Amino acid sequence: MNVAITGGTGFIGSHLARALVSRGHFPRILARGLNHRDESIRSLTNAPYTPVSLSDDKKLFGAFQGCDVICHAAGISYEPHAGDFYKNHVESTVHVIHSARKAGVTKIVYVSCQRARPKCYNKFYESKWEAEQLIRASELDYTILKPTIVYGRGDRFLTSIKQHLDNGSMVPTVGLVEKKINPVSIDDMTGILMAALLEDQLERQTVNVQGPEPITYSEAVRRTAKVLKKNCVMVPSLVMAQFSKAQEQERSSKEAILTRTLVRMIADGNQAPVDPCEQLPGDLQPKSLFNDEQIIRALG
Repeated sequence: MNVAITGGTGFIGSHLARALVSRGHFPRILARGLNHRDESIRSLTNAPYTPVSLSDDKKLFGAFQGCDVICHAAGISYEPHAGDFYKNHVESTVHVIHSARKAGVTKIVYVSCQRARPKCYNKFYESKWEAEQLIRASELDYTILKPTIVYGRGDRFLTSIKQHLDNGSMVPTVGLVEKKINPVSIDDMTGILMAALLEDQLERQTVNVQGPEPITYSEAVRRTAKVLKKNCVMVPSLVMAQFSKAQEQERSSKEAILTRTLVRMIADGNQAPVDPCEQLPGDLQPKSLFNDEQIIRALG
């Protein structure tokens, strides 16, 4: 099957492309070309890479022609400039829908996030919600996945934890009273994506995706420290202190690892997504625990 992946050089998109190729499919990797964390994805066998702006209808139309389905995984987790969330999540989705219709593609699988919702004073969540609404109203078949924090090789979550541990044993909590999160492994996430893309499962559904085990951020740090054989002391810290640290990193780095969006997702914890949202069927429920094996695979 021919699958176009927007954001195909990103964390989720690149893992999906490799999983599709391993099963004999021919994904088309579409991206702006700004993500260089995984250079090898651009030369993946049987997965042609096309540098394309998601505002370029002509190039999008050409890239979508002959495709059966689109995985719309493009997105950003922080704004280098004001308005970038709206541009990259909402405006890009308008162009993707328009070009998909013109090219004869009948289905879009969209990667949103668990806490995407309107009027919540968070531009990341709000822009993701607006993109969801556009897809629901598009008259195309769709699946919208709303995952919690996704972890694996090349992620921000475990990478930021390792960065903290590399800088010393004192790691700040995200909030004085920590909420539990249910991180989901990238392997489970790609499995769900492939079920939606290839097997016509989850048709016209918006689905909550969360890992099987609720843990605090402190527990995630301790487990990671144990695998890396590093000392770890969790230091109680206000959420706003971590926001400030993340904002500083966003301003000073072309590719920030710790972002305010990640801090917000950890601070929010595993809260129920807003309606409309359904639960995954039992056979697609994530089963990978946040354990030594998963951490080694992600950071090894």
